[in-house]
Amino acid sequence: MDTLTYPTALPAPRLNFFALGPDAMRAMGALDQRIAQSDLEKPLVELVRIRVSQINGCAFCIDRHVAEARRGGENERRLSTLQVWRDTPFFSERERTALAWAEALTRIADAHVSDALWERVDQVFAPSQLVDLTLAINAANSWNRFAIAFRKLPS
Repeated sequence: MDTLTYPTALPAPRLNFFALGPDAMRAMGALDQRIAQSDLEKPLVELVRIRVSQINGCAFCIDRHVAEARRGGENERRLSTLQVWRDTPFFSERERTALAWAEALTRIADAHVSDALWERVDQVFAPSQLVDLTLAINAANSWNRFAIAFRKLPS
């Protein structure tokens, strides 16, 4: 990219959606509360949230969920290789399946969920866990869209 046209300043935030949309934020918070009450492992949920945010390019959400994962004791090596999880031995089969599901749902417009992936998630997760995992992925995508649209910056 031409250095003369490459932006050197951070974009200005557009709108404080937390302050201006309290009812919407309560609804989003209710999704997060449901996910927290699920029997999905918190480290797995954080990995999925980070990966979804990486795909969508949401700096605010990546920063937030990496910090949450670290507080939860997540391994720095796994965090640094999450974007290339397919090429590393650092993730369990359950985590790999969740990450594949997260990528497929986040990129749903590119190709619908394959039967092969469905068979894999159906074997690895109980039906109620799969519903909760899908909710976590959808919530992460929704949070990403709020943060990106209104330029919420990490702080």
